[in-house]
Amino acid sequence: MKLVRFLNGSQVKQGVMINEDLYNASSFGEDYDEKFFENDGLGRLEQFINENKLEKLAADTPLASPVGRPSKIICIGLNYIDHARETNATPPSEPVIFLKSTSALCGPNDDVIMPKNSKKTDWEVELAVVIGKRASYVEEAEAMDYVAGYCLHNDISEREFQLERGGTWDKGKGCDTFAPLGPWLVTKDEIKDVGNLRLWLKLNGKMMQDGTTANLIFNVPFVVAYVSQYMTLLPGDIISTGTPAGVGLGMNPQLYLKEGDVMELGIDGLGTSRQTVRAYTAK
Repeated sequence: MKLVRFLNGSQVKQGVMINEDLYNASSFGEDYDEKFFENDGLGRLEQFINENKLEKLAADTPLASPVGRPSKIICIGLNYIDHARETNATPPSEPVIFLKSTSALCGPNDDVIMPKNSKKTDWEVELAVVIGKRASYVEEAEAMDYVAGYCLHNDISEREFQLERGGTWDKGKGCDTFAPLGPWLVTKDEIKDVGNLRLWLKLNGKMMQDGTTANLIFNVPFVVAYVSQYMTLLPGDIISTGTPAGVGLGMNPQLYLKEGDVMELGIDGLGTSRQTVRAYTAK
């Protein structure tokens, strides 16, 4: 099953994708959020779809994040050896965890706004895991039981804020529009092998990142179990699992986003997204 959230004017409504077509499922009456996942929302939604005729939506219907604002967005840093090496970092012996602000969440095709005074805004295609039920001190062998599905995520990062302003990485990761998610939430039963998915990103039509989740240092079940040792994962929470080589920070000379740049990215089975870069303007 593929879940979507779409825009109807200023309202966000719920939908599904069936055989490449979008359908309006808002009459189900629930958002795709913590309460939904906690109360077997996926099972109830599937039954609702089977029992009701849904309105088909236009193919160009604008999409929002497929998940309602979660309690937290957790990111795993330096989780591909090639990315760690390109940034002159030592591959970690345990997962690097940081948090991304939930206010950074936006739709898959929304503009990415470079923050005020930004000089080094960068791209990172990533596989995001959506948690399906409350998880605390989970064993790796049982970790996949707590996964609802997967999304495509662009972990936008302002490298000066992240690395040159002191403190932790969070302030370079949580700016508004820095977490384009989607187009869909794909339930885990539709992905045969989450450990062997191609993920890629193009900048202005040029391939910058072209990797595979087979090269994750810490795979999905390990990451879910590991994070649950340090914080309770709530239904709807997102874990973004890291990016392969090819980011602007790792280039020589370094390359960063500018006004008008277009990022296109995708992951096998999880769809594609497209974001145009805009400079910050005061409202």
